[in-house]
Amino acid sequence: VYEAVHGTAPDIAGQNKANPTALLLSATMMLKSMKLNSYANNIEKSVFKVMRERKHMTGDLGGKARTTEYTQAIIDNLDS
Repeated sequence: VYEAVHGTAPDIAGQNKANPTALLLSATMMLKSMKLNSYANNIEKSVFKVMRERKHMTGDLGGKARTTEYTQAIIDNLDS
């Protein structure tokens, strides 16, 4: 079973404030267990690049980006 380590956040539901990093990294663990390492590594590389650049950080990480902006930055950095 793979899941993000945090619980639910009903107080911010529907507000575009959630940080999806834990969920994405949990998904990479699942992909690796399925021997889909290239997909997992691509996602991890993109997540860590966005975090290093600090341009699209969510509020819990000291930024002002919404969930959709942070996620789009990760998508934009994926290798095609």
